[in-house]
Amino acid sequence: MGIYLNPDNIEFYRATNSEIYVDKTELIRFTNRYLDTEHRNLCVSRPRRFGKSMAANMLVAYYSRGCDSRGLFNNYKIAQDKDFEKHLNKYNVIHVNMLDFLGRTDSVDDMINYLTRRLLWELKKEYSDVECFDWTDIVDVLTSIYYAKQQSFIIIIDEWDCVFRRYPNDYGEQKVYLDFLRFFIKDKVYMSLSYMTGIL
Repeated sequence: MGIYLNPDNIEFYRATNSEIYVDKTELIRFTNRYLDTEHRNLCVSRPRRFGKSMAANMLVAYYSRGCDSRGLFNNYKIAQDKDFEKHLNKYNVIHVNMLDFLGRTDSVDDMINYLTRRLLWELKKEYSDVECFDWTDIVDVLTSIYYAKQQSFIIIIDEWDCVFRRYPNDYGEQKVYLDFLRFFIKDKVYMSLSYMTGIL
């Protein structure tokens, strides 16, 4: 269990423990339909304060191998679904909020470098027994882990579009970022699902 790799379920627990919580767990039934399909890349774009981060935290709690969330979901609608147990806490989850990384750096290149190094550090701690050709290449590492362990990944990115708000007219920085996302996510064998939230 790490900060970004296979996080725990505390953020979703806090949401359900709040004075006002609306059961949105049927979203999980929807995302389960797209696991390991050609349509496994999902992007949710809604205005602020519509529960995007809460939904992302819910998906983390449901899919992450880093926690046991059975009791957390027992009283919600998803627990009645026939596939509830099939996917519960069975996946390697990478969960990042891009604002956290953009706020620490001065350019998109720096942000990508910092994000990549941080993820690689957690992956190496968890999978030091896996032989990788290049432990500095995030795609090579994730691919090597997938083939060595037969464990796929779910990638959840909150505030994916913050780069466009920071650099609204800098198409060079935007292209660098989109190229990274394409390299990281598109058509990768290790990925069962990508779920991104934003306001664009």
